[in-house]
Amino acid sequence: MEHAITVRGLDHHFGEGEARRQVLFDVEFDIARGALVVLMGASGSGKTTLLTLLGGLRSVQAGSVRVLGQEMADASASALAEARRRMGFVFQAHNLHESLTALQNVRLALDVHGATSKADDAAAGALAVVGLANRLHYHPARLSGGQKQRVAVARALAAGPQIIFADEPTAALDAENSMAVVSLLKRLGAERGTTTLMVTHDNRVLDLADRIMTIRDGQLVQP
Repeated sequence: MEHAITVRGLDHHFGEGEARRQVLFDVEFDIARGALVVLMGASGSGKTTLLTLLGGLRSVQAGSVRVLGQEMADASASALAEARRRMGFVFQAHNLHESLTALQNVRLALDVHGATSKADDAAAGALAVVGLANRLHYHPARLSGGQKQRVAVARALAAGPQIIFADEPTAALDAENSMAVVSLLKRLGAERGTTTLMVTHDNRVLDLADRIMTIRDGQLVQP
């Protein structure tokens, strides 16, 4: 079976001329489908840049990046948009709309994906998966920090992505809620075959990872 992610010879830089600064150097790795992989490294090491390249949020400059069989380098805008429909994104900040309920926040993500058929049922189902079936109609102000992040996870899950990119999803959570969120991502791999690549500094969740990769100064040092 093809890997969920295959990266070969990936370089990336910011700026031009004298201001040009290379941030990724010949990065290569594979990630199996259904795996929960943790990417660690110091601030400025290239973690978030790598995540945005894999997620089609930034253009690949050099090398090959294949995600779910789609080559991201030189892909058209429509191909990248189609690839992103099979991905979910979870970030450190939950970025919930305070004026919307948990259900409406998740439903909004489905609307963006164009998945309007039975969207309320799908949104409610995603919230049930993260243990918030009894909080569907709560606004963010009535939710704890852990519950807000679980709404953000539900939003990422609602459209049934094959891969989830998570950037520091537990940074603002206590130990119990951190474990709950990462345990959920782990379970999705086992039950649905969902692949997760998670950037984190959180040593509390490392035991749940199928694999730990470390990036240092733009180079993968522990593939």
